[in-house]
Amino acid sequence: MTSVITLLTDYGLEDGFVAACHGVIIGIAPQARIIDVAHLVPEGDVRRGAAILAQTLPYLPAGVHVAVVDPAMGGNRRLVAIEAGGRVFLAPDNGVLSWAVHAAGGAEAAYEIANEELFLTPVSPTFPGRDVFAPVAAHLCAGRRPSDVGPRIDVLGLVSLPAPTSRVRDGVVEGEVLSVDRHGNVQLSITGADLAALNVRPGDTLGVGLGRRQLVVPYRETFATVPPGDLVAFTDSAGLVALAVNSGDASERLGLPPGAHVRLSPQPHKAHS
Repeated sequence: MTSVITLLTDYGLEDGFVAACHGVIIGIAPQARIIDVAHLVPEGDVRRGAAILAQTLPYLPAGVHVAVVDPAMGGNRRLVAIEAGGRVFLAPDNGVLSWAVHAAGGAEAAYEIANEELFLTPVSPTFPGRDVFAPVAAHLCAGRRPSDVGPRIDVLGLVSLPAPTSRVRDGVVEGEVLSVDRHGNVQLSITGADLAALNVRPGDTLGVGLGRRQLVVPYRETFATVPPGDLVAFTDSAGLVALAVNSGDASERLGLPPGAHVRLSPQPHKAHS
């Protein structure tokens, strides 16, 4: 098994939660190389955690990938290990892994994490990241097999988030808000390739349909190409179209939560915000 362990949580950085997980891992597997993917995921925001992990995965080495983001943490939700694409993913079974597992080629096998020999004891009901996920990840890194963590379960029974989709038809591309980052940038499920299929290129303008509202927004290579306070659309580093306000918060201005429906279309008129 690889020596790489990646961690994604909603623990924040103000307390010692992340450090405790690091300490547990190193205590069991001193050779482990730990990559902190993110720890400022909004508390319990499974969709945001899923998006971050899936979009980061292509740049991470194969390893054990831990994602602890769950509004029901401490309840009865089962904890799972999933094998996919030469990687092992550990998380509560709430869908936080679903997009990353799909990006890795799909689940090949799954197990319920139940082997208490691999846990710290006693297990705190409110801190499975430290007492269950960290030691299990470390034991996998140290040579234990995924099948050692507990009984095999049906991959078809794993909780999955609805896959983000976009659709191009009749000169319009439809999608949804995939996630909102800490700056208030609104990432859509619509890709830059979708816009290219409509012959929209950076430098053009877009009609942005938000329910009954219709805006006209410049489509540029970066948000910094418009004056501070202006709306702009651009294709981000994941290849997805995002709406942003230069030096501002697009989510707050537009009132767009994750899952909101958005339509984009070529717009011949002058852009404004």
